[in-house]
Amino acid sequence: MKVRFLKPAIFASAVLLAACSTVPTTTPALDQARADFVAVNNNPQVSSHAPLEFKQASDALNAANAAAARKESLEDIDRLAYVAKQKIATAQEVARGKAAEANIADASRQRDEVRLEVRTAEAERAKRQAADAQAAAALAQQQAATAQQQAASAQDQARAMAERTAKLEILLVELQATKTERGLIVTIGDVLFATGQAALTPNGMSTLRKLADVMAQNPERTVLVEGFTDSTGSSSYNQDLAQRRANAVATALGSMGVPRERIAMRAYGEAFPVAPNDTASNRQLNRRVEVVLSNDARPIPPRTAGR
Repeated sequence: MKVRFLKPAIFASAVLLAACSTVPTTTPALDQARADFVAVNNNPQVSSHAPLEFKQASDALNAANAAAARKESLEDIDRLAYVAKQKIATAQEVARGKAAEANIADASRQRDEVRLEVRTAEAERAKRQAADAQAAAALAQQQAATAQQQAASAQDQARAMAERTAKLEILLVELQATKTERGLIVTIGDVLFATGQAALTPNGMSTLRKLADVMAQNPERTVLVEGFTDSTGSSSYNQDLAQRRANAVATALGSMGVPRERIAMRAYGEAFPVAPNDTASNRQLNRRVEVVLSNDARPIPPRTAGR
């Protein structure tokens, strides 16, 4: 239990005792005890860590001061002053020991706090590392799933492309298409038109329907419809007939769902014959409409002499 007292009362008692006589009795030992007590009284560690010993030292000094006030023998005063000095020294030693213990305890507490902070920081770091690893694993899993989806999509696209190419090859065989640098050329011969007319026959419409299917399955491709005639008749008549027949083909393709912006048209009349106009069979070959199907999304090159 900590003993509480008012330190100023000690000095008041000492002064009172000294004032009881006009000539106070004292000795060097008592003066030294008083000086030691002043030093102890000014040290807060003593009253904090050794309150009982400090009280005992105060009582011993009061006893010595009282003996000096009563003018007892110098031997008794010195004996009591010696006891007071010993009590004061004991209070000092106890206070120093308790202060050292407190410092050790505080240092131990600080070490424990530092260790706790270190362990807490390590735990937080491990927690963050685990979260980062989990996030990295989730990201890798997501990337793997995305790559798998992309691979599956690429396979689907490749499969669809292969199927579309196969269907295109079959249709082009049926249409008797010719591969050229300009593109695939499908010829709509004279027999697919009414004689001397621009109206397509049922067989001609059937041929164009197959071509419209090709266009639907290959939306990146465009067509150029080119009309031709033989050399019989006037140039203006032949040009007009070639124009009307090319227009009939383009219109038919449009009615079958081919967007108009994917269809271009050109009439050449009797130009660019594919056979001499010297026999009826050769002239029939020259009376035709050629539909040029582009190579993928590339533009169709213009016709030049000889092709």
